[in-house]
Order: sequence, then C-alpha cells, then structure tokens
Amino acid sequence: MTDRWVIHLPVTAPDLHRAQIFARTAARLLARLSTRVEPGGVTVSAEDQQGVRHWVFCDRPLPGGARCALPSDDTAPCSRRAPWLDRR
Repeated sequence: MTDRWVIHLPVTAPDLHRAQIFARTAARLLARLSTRVEPGGVTVSAEDQQGVRHWVFCDRPLPGGARCALPSDDTAPCSRRAPWLDRR
C-alpha cells in the first residue's frame, strides 16, 4: 500500500504565463495550509500536450537544504523567498 497520493487538479488559463502565475499563487497558498505541499514540483502544460510540462518554480538547492522559491524563468540570484514577498 502506498503512503502518499498525488492530487492532479486541472485548472485552465488562457496562456502559459498566466498559468504559471496561477500555479505559483495556488502552490504558495496551499503550502501555508499544509507542510505536505511541494511547490517545487509544480508544472503546467497545454491541455492537448500534457506530457510537455513547464516548471513553475526554479527549485534549485540552496545552502542549508532550502530550495529556490523564485519563478523558473527568473534571472535574479536564487533565494528562499521571492523578494516582492518581503515588501509587505
């Protein structure tokens, strides 16, 4: 018997950019509710090409065991938190 189950939740968006924004937002909100959410594993795909996935987060390893929380296409140095989240 398996100890873990993965939830596949199809949500549509009009384009790749907005799909990635929505996925990042949803992953961050869900991660606040549960430690079992793995934002680094979030990908998006075209509805008719679900085998071609696009990463949402960078997720590179950082010193101390943390992972980069920036978008996958960000050019800023890797960080545990997105800089714009610290502006609140």
